[in-house]
Amino acid sequence: MRTATQNPVVISNGAQLRTAREEAYAEFQAHQGVDKLSKQLSNMSDVLLMNLWSQCQLHDDAALLAVGGYGRSELFPYSDVDILILLPDHESETLSARVEQFIAQCWDAGVEIGSSVRNSAECLSEAAQDITVRTSLLEARFLGGNRNLFTQFSKAYWNAMDPKAFFQAKLLELKQRHQKYQDTPYSLEPNCKESPGGLRDIQIITWVSKAAQFGNGFQDLYKKGIITRRELTEIKRNKRLLETIRAHLHLLAKRRQDVLAFDLQAPLASAMGIEAESNRAASEAIMRRYYWAAKAVTQLNDVLLQNIEALLFPQESKTTHAIPGEENQFFIERQGLLDITDPMLYEKHPEQILRTFLVFTQSPTLTGLSATIFRALYNVRNRMDSQWRKDPANRALFMEILKQPDGVTRAFQLMNRTSVLGRYLPAFRKIVGQMQHDLFHVYTVDQHILMVLRNVRRFMIMEHTQEFPYCSRLIANFDKPWLIVLAALFHDIAKGRGGDHSELGMRDMRQFAKDHSLSKTDTELLVWLVAKHLKMSQVAQKQDISDPDVVAQFAKEMGDERHLTALYLLTVADVRGTSPKVWNAWKAKLLEDLYRATLRVLGGAKTDATSELAQHQEESRRNLRLNGIEDEAYADLWQKLDVAFFLRQDAGDIAWLTRHLFNRVDSTEPVVRARLSTVGEGLQVAVYMPDQADLFARICAYFERHGFSIWDARIHTTRHGYALDTFQVTGMNRLTETGSYRDLIQLVEYELKTALEKSDSLPAPSMGRLSRQSRSFPVQARVNMQPDDRGQYVVLSLSASDRTGLIYAVAQILAKHRVSIHTARINTLGERVEDVLLLNAAELSKNPKLQIQIETEILDVLAS
Repeated sequence: MRTATQNPVVISNGAQLRTAREEAYAEFQAHQGVDKLSKQLSNMSDVLLMNLWSQCQLHDDAALLAVGGYGRSELFPYSDVDILILLPDHESETLSARVEQFIAQCWDAGVEIGSSVRNSAECLSEAAQDITVRTSLLEARFLGGNRNLFTQFSKAYWNAMDPKAFFQAKLLELKQRHQKYQDTPYSLEPNCKESPGGLRDIQIITWVSKAAQFGNGFQDLYKKGIITRRELTEIKRNKRLLETIRAHLHLLAKRRQDVLAFDLQAPLASAMGIEAESNRAASEAIMRRYYWAAKAVTQLNDVLLQNIEALLFPQESKTTHAIPGEENQFFIERQGLLDITDPMLYEKHPEQILRTFLVFTQSPTLTGLSATIFRALYNVRNRMDSQWRKDPANRALFMEILKQPDGVTRAFQLMNRTSVLGRYLPAFRKIVGQMQHDLFHVYTVDQHILMVLRNVRRFMIMEHTQEFPYCSRLIANFDKPWLIVLAALFHDIAKGRGGDHSELGMRDMRQFAKDHSLSKTDTELLVWLVAKHLKMSQVAQKQDISDPDVVAQFAKEMGDERHLTALYLLTVADVRGTSPKVWNAWKAKLLEDLYRATLRVLGGAKTDATSELAQHQEESRRNLRLNGIEDEAYADLWQKLDVAFFLRQDAGDIAWLTRHLFNRVDSTEPVVRARLSTVGEGLQVAVYMPDQADLFARICAYFERHGFSIWDARIHTTRHGYALDTFQVTGMNRLTETGSYRDLIQLVEYELKTALEKSDSLPAPSMGRLSRQSRSFPVQARVNMQPDDRGQYVVLSLSASDRTGLIYAVAQILAKHRVSIHTARINTLGERVEDVLLLNAAELSKNPKLQIQIETEILDVLAS
C-alpha cells in the first residue's frame, strides 16, 4: 500500500484530527495564509483516511481517490471531504463489507465525507452523462491502495475526454449559475463561491484548461502565453482574497457558509483586521473589497475563457467580419464578439474608447467584447482622465450611446464592468460596491442604478411590452425617452456621501447637463426628476390617494403632464429595481391609480368629490346591469353608504360588494366574501357586519393566526352603524395546504365568519422573530400621531422591522382604548414596514394623555 501524502503529524483518530484542526485554525486566525490552511486540512484528511483505510484492511483491494476540491488539496474548515473508492471490475462481498466499514469509520472520526463507490466503467458512464461528475473526476488525486487500478482508470478517463465538448458544457453551466444569481456579483449578500465573480469562476478556468491539457494551474497558462503577467498577479491576488473570506466565513459560522450574510459581515471584517474608514463602516469596507475583487474576477473570466476558446477552436477564431461604416474602421466582429484591429488602438486613439460601446449598441448580433478589448481598456485606464472626460468628442459619443434605440443596457453594464463608466463619471465610481443598509434594496448602489436603467429601457423594447403595457405606451409617446434613462443613471448617484442624496444628486445632474450642453428645458426636467424621484412612491404608499385634496396637491407639485409621466416611469422602474420582494401588483396599481387621477386633474377635470362620486357610481351601475341587477335592487344599500366609500373603492370593487350585500343590508350575521385579488396574487376579503370597537383587531387576529400577510385594509362604517371592511391579503402557506384558490376562498369565508361570530376576548399577539437581516441592521422603531390638515382624522405612522403579528398587536392596542380606524395602508419594504393608519379623531382630540399613552404602548410593541 502506498500513500500520496507524507505528514509527520500522527492522526489516527477523530480526537487527534480535531486537535490538529483547531491548531491550524488558530494559526490562520493569527493571519497565516489561507493557502497554508487549506493544504494543512487536506494533509490531515489524507493521513487519517489512509490510517482508517489500513485499519479496515483494504490495502490494494481498491483505490482511494480524493476528488473535487479535496482533489486539488483545497479544503476549507467545513468543506465536505469528497472521495471516490475505485473498485475492481469484480468485487467480493468481503470487499463490500470492508468498504462500508471504512465509510462508517470516516464519519465516526469526524470526517464529513462525500463518498462514491464505483468501478472504472461506472465512473466513465456517470462522467459521460453528468458534467458535474466529469469535473469532479478531472481533479482525482491518488491517496492510496491499488495504484494500477487508478492508472488504468485515469488512462481511460483521459482517452474519453473531449476538451471541446467539456468546454462548451462548462460554459453552459456557468451561464446557468450566473442566471441563478441574477447575473451580478453585486447583491448585498453574495455567495463568495457561486455568485458571478466568485471562486467558481476562477475554478472553471483551471478546469477547462486542464481538460484541454494546457496546464494544471495559472502559472502554466502564463508560461503558454494564455494569460499575461498582470492577469496572473490579479487572479492570484483575488483568488487569495476570496478564499480567505470563505475560510473566515466557515470559522465564524462554525459550519459550511459561503454567503456573506449581513450578520457575518462585521465579524468578517474584524477577523480580517479591516477597520472602519472615514465614511465607511468596517462591514462596508470588507464588502467593497469583495465587490472589486468579484468585478476583477468576472472580467478575467471573460478574457481567459475567450483565450482558451480561441486555442480550442482555432479555425473559428480566425473568422472575422468588418463592422459597417467608415467611422468603424478599427472594429471587427469575431465569433459574435466585438474586437479591435490593433491592441494599441486606445493608446493611439483614446477617443475610440467610448466609440467601442457605441459600435456595440449599433450591432445587435454582438454578444460581448473580445479579450483584446478587455485587456486594452485595462491598460489605458489611466488615460481616461479629466482631459479625456472634457473632450467634446467623448461627450458627444456618451450622449449618442445614451440615445441609441437598442443595446443601451448591455453597453452600460459593460462600461461598468470595464470601469469605463466610473472613469467617465467620477461620481459613479464612488458608488461602485457601495452598500445599502435599508433592508429593501438587495443590490449595491451601482447595480441598483443599472437595474433601474434596464427597467426604463425595457419599457421601450417591443419584446417586453407585455410586462408593463401602460408604461410602454407612455414612453412611446414621450418626446425624449432618453431623458428618463439619464435620470435613472443619476437618481441615486450621490448615495453614501452623507446628507440628502437627492439634493446632492441634483448638483451632479445639473453639472452633467451643463457639460453636455443640454437645453434649459431638458436640464430642468432632469434636475427635478432627481430631486423628486421618491415623491410619487411616498404619496401612493402613504397617503389616501382616493382623497381629491391629496391628488390635487400632488398635481400641483407635478405641474404638467410631461413631468408627471416622466416621474411615473422613473418611479415604476426604481421600485422594481430595489428587490423582487418589494415590487408587487398592488404597488403597481397604487402608482397607476395615482398617475391616472393626477392626469385627470392636470387635464382640467373637476377634482371635487361630487364629480368623482358620479363617475364611480355610473361605472358600478354599468357593471351591475351586466350581472342582471337593476338599480332599484341596491338603492337601499347605497343610501347607507356615504361619499367616502364610493371615492375610496374602484368601480369593480363597488359592484362586487353590492352583488353580495344588496339583499343583506340589515343582516345580523357576519357576511364574509373573498375572491382572487384583481391586482396580483392573493385574495381580496370583505367583511360586513354590525360594527364593534375591536372588529379590525379581530380580523387581523384571524389573518395573523393563519399566516396571511395584509397588503391593504380599507375600513368603512355605514350610515346605519355597519362595518364594511375590505382587505388585500396573501397567504401562500394556506394555498399550499388547500391545494387551490377555490378551496382557499371557501375556507377563509367559513373560518373568518366563524371567528367573528364568537365573542371571545382577543388572543395575545404572537410576535414573530425578527429576520436575520433585521437583526443585523435593525430599523429604529418610530411612532408618530398627528391630526390631518382638516382635523377630521389623526394620522398614525409606524416604522419598524417587519415581523408577523405586528399589525395585529397595534390593532389590539387601539381596540383596548376604543379608538376606531378609518383606513389602514400597510406598506412592506423588504424587511421594513412603514404603515399609515387613519384614526377617527373624536376619541383622541379630547384627550392628549390618551394619545401619548397609545404612542408609548405601540412603541413598546414595535421595539420588543
